[in-house]
Amino acid sequence: MAEKLVSRGFTGKRRQPERAGRVPPGQYLVNNFPVLSAGPTPRIRTEQWSFTIDGLVRQPVTWTWTQFLELPSKEYAVDISCVTKWTQLDMKWKAVGVDTLLEAVELDAKAAFITAHSYGGYTTNLAIPDIVNDQAFIAYEYDGKPLAPEHGGPARLVVPHLYFWKSAKWVHGFRIEERERLGFWESLGYHRRGDPWKEERYSGD
Repeated sequence: MAEKLVSRGFTGKRRQPERAGRVPPGQYLVNNFPVLSAGPTPRIRTEQWSFTIDGLVRQPVTWTWTQFLELPSKEYAVDISCVTKWTQLDMKWKAVGVDTLLEAVELDAKAAFITAHSYGGYTTNLAIPDIVNDQAFIAYEYDGKPLAPEHGGPARLVVPHLYFWKSAKWVHGFRIEERERLGFWESLGYHRRGDPWKEERYSGD
C-alpha cells in the first residue's frame, strides 16, 4: 500500500445496489486486482523463502518452501475489501490454512496476538481469534496461477474479513505475543483491527 493512503482523502464509485449485501459500507466493486504496497516489491526466490512461528510457543517451527507445499492445502473463494475502498468478490486462492500451521506449535497460555512479519520489513498485528477457525490462510496461488511478487508472492497472508492491509504480503512468519504490538500501518494511525463492515479505517473509528 502506498504511503499516500494515510490521508483521509478517499474517493470511489458508489457501490452497486445489486451487490450491496456483500459490499461493506463505503466500498465500490472492482474486477481487477489493484497493486498497493508500502515500499519496493521484494523478489524472494522460493529456495530462499521460509516461514517461522516463534514467540510464545513451546518450540519454534520453520518450514521451507518445499515443506510448506507438502502441508494440506485448499482452495478459497472469498470477498476482499481494501481500506482504499475497493472490494472484489469471489477472489480465488490456493492456500494453507493458518489453523494447519498453528497445529504444529503449542501456544503458551498467555498467547493472545500475533505480529505477522514480511520480507521487506512490513508488519501487521492481529488478535489470534481473528486468524483461527478457517478465517485466515497463507496463499501461494491466485486465480489458478502462482502468486505474483507484486501481489505478495511467493506467499501472503489473507484475512478476508478484515481490511486488506492486514493480509501481509511476502509473509515469512508469525511472532506469538501476549500483548498487541502495532504494525506498520497501525503505528501510523490506522485501526488496530480493521473490520470493513464497521468502517474501522483509522484509530478513532
